[in-house]
Amino acid sequence: MEQKLQVGIITATHGLKGEVKVYPTTDDPGRFRRLKKVILDNGKVSVDLEIESVKYFKQFVILKFKGLDDIEQVEKYRKASLYVTRDNAVRLKKDEFFIADLIDMKVVNEDGSPLGTLRDVITTGANDVYEVVLDEGGTVLIPAIKECILDVDVENAVMRVHLLEGLLDLQ
Repeated sequence: MEQKLQVGIITATHGLKGEVKVYPTTDDPGRFRRLKKVILDNGKVSVDLEIESVKYFKQFVILKFKGLDDIEQVEKYRKASLYVTRDNAVRLKKDEFFIADLIDMKVVNEDGSPLGTLRDVITTGANDVYEVVLDEGGTVLIPAIKECILDVDVENAVMRVHLLEGLLDLQ
């Protein structure tokens, strides 16, 4: 399981006093108000940062970090990802999962026979859809509904599914 979960990406600086514009990659951008710390990772360096203030502007979150007080200090972090540790992640309800825990999960049929590997989670208005790369080649899209998703074992990275009639015919 991933120990760090992405919550946003810094897209640009905001003003001259060290604020950054963040594109949230979480379902709940309001969670930034409750966050105290994030881990900034730009591929070269990973830094723990304390959040000083939070504002919202359109679909973006404007963050100010303690100790970073001018544009020159934050300019180098453009395009960096922001993460939280699993301990600071939002609490999930029953039958909810972090997308990072589902990606690359083995998918098996209801009888336990191998089907493929979950490659992507597509968020739609009604329900998520799981894109599964089939072991035999091709892909299948499985709706994330109780009739199809029988069991998700995050610890062992295995999902047991029931394929509705005709789903494999669509590939």
